Amino acid sequence: MSMMTLGFGRALRLAALTLLLLVPAAGAGAQTTANQTAAPIPPGPNALTGPDISNEQLLFQQLQGGFQGRVSIPDRKSATLIQPEGREWREFRQGALKTVAAVLLLGSLAGLVVFYMVRGKIRIDAGPSRFRVQRFNGFERFAHWITAVSFLVLALTGLNLVFGRYILIPLLGPEAFTTLTIYGKLAHNFLSFPFVLGIVLMLLVWVRHNIPDRTDIAWIKAAGGLFAKGKHPAAKKFNAGQKVIFWMVVAGGGVVAASGYVLLFPFYVTDVAGMQLAHLVHAVLSVLLIAGIIGHIYIGSVGMEGAFDAMGSGQVDVNWAREHHSLWLEEEARKGRAPQAPAVGHRAPAE
Repeated sequence: MSMMTLGFGRALRLAALTLLLLVPAAGAGAQTTANQTAAPIPPGPNALTGPDISNEQLLFQQLQGGFQGRVSIPDRKSATLIQPEGREWREFRQGALKTVAAVLLLGSLAGLVVFYMVRGKIRIDAGPSRFRVQRFNGFERFAHWITAVSFLVLALTGLNLVFGRYILIPLLGPEAFTTLTIYGKLAHNFLSFPFVLGIVLMLLVWVRHNIPDRTDIAWIKAAGGLFAKGKHPAAKKFNAGQKVIFWMVVAGGGVVAASGYVLLFPFYVTDVAGMQLAHLVHAVLSVLLIAGIIGHIYIGSVGMEGAFDAMGSGQVDVNWAREHHSLWLEEEARKGRAPQAPAVGHRAPAE
């Protein structure tokens, strides 16, 4: 029994000695493996090197040209891990787009305020008359207003996506802003369809009146009589300024709508790069269109006496028509739709 105990003790001491010898060897092997695993990523030809460059920075430099992974689903675009153009798109949206849009829109508003202070409201020189002439029928006004109302909602909800968090969150709080933005996005998506319908209707009923001709040259040279009282260049149903607005809405609005549908139904007709291009086109043209429509709204409301009646009741004062659309009024008179003789105005004395 004692011999067995002695043999067991020797075996135990031998096993302990063997374990002590193996542990350092295993540690050295693990350290070697760890060093091999943590070896720095070899830099590319254009990569920066130095003691302060981390493995993460080197990896990022290696992926500057884009990096594709592997996926087992048919959607191959899901394999795109890094797209350099995406960073450029994000920088444009967060930087140049907001700056240019803010300067252009605020500049347009400031310019109209200065113009109103200097020029004042453009009055009917002969004063309002007792006679009126039909300028737009109900269908024409419907086409205009469905386009105008849709555009206003689209413009406001679109600007909210760009500037809302900076302007509205301090005023409304994050919860109210979130709710407003969600419903605004829904309105933005669905009102794009009546906006396009309005564009098509306006194109059908007014395109023949908006073909540029030689009368537009004289109107442009006189700046439409906006800066000189009593000097109104001759114009047909639409003057040169209105023709510019018409084609801006029809052509520019059409492109804005098309690019918007690319964003509304992503990846049906293009890839990620095409989506980013569609967003740039949509944003830039929308800002230009809003800036132009601001001037149109000004002239059609507070800027010019009698102008709103054209799209309000559809009937305008004969003296207004004679001063701003004399050629059209003459044509209407020949057809028996307007009085032949000039109407006498009755402007009230200035206060």
